[in-house]
Amino acid sequence: MERTFVMIKPDGVQRGLVGEIVRRFEARGLKIVGMKMLQMSNDFAKKHYEVHIGKPFFDGLLKYITSGPVVAMVLEGTEAVAAARATMGATNPAKAAPGTIRAYLGLEMGHNLIHGSDGPETAQTEIALWFKPEELLNYSRTIDAWIFE
Repeated sequence: MERTFVMIKPDGVQRGLVGEIVRRFEARGLKIVGMKMLQMSNDFAKKHYEVHIGKPFFDGLLKYITSGPVVAMVLEGTEAVAAARATMGATNPAKAAPGTIRAYLGLEMGHNLIHGSDGPETAQTEIALWFKPEELLNYSRTIDAWIFE
């Protein structure tokens, strides 16, 4: 099983879409092993988005991501990173595949509702940044036999 990090951004929280977004990941078969809601500080946002420091959109990104609460999650499943990203859709909602979260619920790239790790290494880094080991659960679901081979 692989784990990945997913964050529902302030626009998703403010629009009341947390339940719908979480439902889509659960319907896909991904298991939530960690979840919390918080308001990101500017310093924490800089750590999370440090790969974008110096880019023209960085200051706007910090203002946006710290503008309201976010919901952070760790999801687990077979190829969880790829499964989560496919469920989210392309970063630009106008180019996202039909049926994805961004295609169905988003309109603009700047407010695209959700962040997800782009690879297994990034997932490990982001999970460690957002969650202490004791905040992540190991448990079985009775439905797992119907999802995983």
